[in-house]
Amino acid sequence: MSSEVAARRDAKKLVRSPSGLRMVPEHRADGSPFGLEEPPWVPDKECPRCMQCDTKFDFLTRKHHCRRCGKCFCDKCCGQKVALRRMCFVDPVRQCAGCAPVSRREADFYDRQLKLLLSGATFLVTFGNSEKPDTMVCRLSSNQRFLLLDGDADDHREVEVARIAAVQMLTEGLPPGGGNARATGMTLQYTAPGAEGLTQLTLTAGEDADGSRRQATAWLAAMHKAAKLLYESRDQ
Repeated sequence: MSSEVAARRDAKKLVRSPSGLRMVPEHRADGSPFGLEEPPWVPDKECPRCMQCDTKFDFLTRKHHCRRCGKCFCDKCCGQKVALRRMCFVDPVRQCAGCAPVSRREADFYDRQLKLLLSGATFLVTFGNSEKPDTMVCRLSSNQRFLLLDGDADDHREVEVARIAAVQMLTEGLPPGGGNARATGMTLQYTAPGAEGLTQLTLTAGEDADGSRRQATAWLAAMHKAAKLLYESRDQ
């Protein structure tokens, strides 16, 4: 990927909506596949009462719209201001009691897992039915739209995140004393441009320079979380 193309993909602009200031991609097509569109607000004339507690709105009890769901609430039911990274808001925005906890959970992905995905990790990568894996560093592009795989010399490949159709974790057995199975790899199925059907890509945790697979297993866990957000964004 040339630096000029990368810069174009990463270009941002500041826009103002009824919900607040947002820092969005210069071009809509370059938006994050994990992002959510701003919802339409329920018209004031259609909500004479709070949609949570049924309190009637009047001069003293004002109505507020949740920036995540667009529904109409009183201040008690919609008084929390929480970061909403999936809609690119610059500042925390007003959200209802149902949406605020969801946004807080998602913030953990942006504050922790996303950094792991951007930094990348070493994997043994198998394309399709190939019998010989290649050692490659896999990371998420800065605009979150592509998985970038870099091997030796000029071996560079990209997988568009929005084209990923299925993700399956590969794990080892339960550790002694119980607990969760340890992730050892991941299989991705995606639609490649110009190809018929699904293409398969398998990542197996490889060793970093210090001989540890810790970075790779952490990256796999973060990618699993990213896949969940991807599926959720498709459903909303």
